[in-house]
Amino acid sequence: MTNVLLLGHGAIAHDLIRLLSPEISRGEVHICGAVVRDPSKHGDPAYRLYVAERLDEALAEADVVVECAGVAAARAMGPKVIASGRDLILTSVGALAHEDARRDLLGGPGRLVVTNGAIGGFDALAAAAQAGGVDEVTLRTSKLARALVQPWMSEAEAERLEMLTEADGPLELFVGTPTEAIKKFPSNVNVSVALAWATQDLLPKDASLADRVANLERALERVQVTIVADAAATLSEHLIRTSGRAGTCEFHFLNAPSPTNPRTSGFTAMSVARDLREWLRG
Repeated sequence: MTNVLLLGHGAIAHDLIRLLSPEISRGEVHICGAVVRDPSKHGDPAYRLYVAERLDEALAEADVVVECAGVAAARAMGPKVIASGRDLILTSVGALAHEDARRDLLGGPGRLVVTNGAIGGFDALAAAAQAGGVDEVTLRTSKLARALVQPWMSEAEAERLEMLTEADGPLELFVGTPTEAIKKFPSNVNVSVALAWATQDLLPKDASLADRVANLERALERVQVTIVADAAATLSEHLIRTSGRAGTCEFHFLNAPSPTNPRTSGFTAMSVARDLREWLRG
């Protein structure tokens, strides 16, 4: 039996547990706990709830850790998981856009597994990138306008998004790199960092930590992100396009929301479940 520790206990965690019900019922997977900010807000699950200050105690019970707590929590706790020697399945991959966390998450001894989240096609993109066949990478993400309201926005900016109508048409809010995007929209563009991760250049197996960090930084600079607010959107939309010597690839995703939380993509938990199953296979 494999003991799985969750970082976070929101929609993705609940959807993941539901998706893992076959493995849980067969005794292959055991949820040994979840690390949360305030245990009193999470009812009485069949496993233990830990506060972040007791992360070391929680890690002692775990064989693998699944992060589904958001970028800020991933930055704070992810490096500690990796340093403990536990493998970490990272959902909030936007944490890799932050210099302070990037080196620690890549530094081991625990292994980092980066999920593709709400998008896919990474096998084809990685094949092209590792052959030196990708020169340009773009991502256009469109979401319901009010889902893109951010705390840093002025009252007028937030009201504009709240009041946006279908007649106004799509509104471009941001164009830039994933590193820039994640600072403004931390819960909306994890996919852009995942895309950079998938399109890194090929490095030798014994590449140094400095080389691996620099390689990811180059990939982050290559991806160009456009974030669009659309009052007519019913699903989250992601349009990926790469071009280079390998040719041109385009992927178009329209993601249904999580049954637990309509502000979260339902595909994200599916991606995490698959990555955990691959980890279980060794």
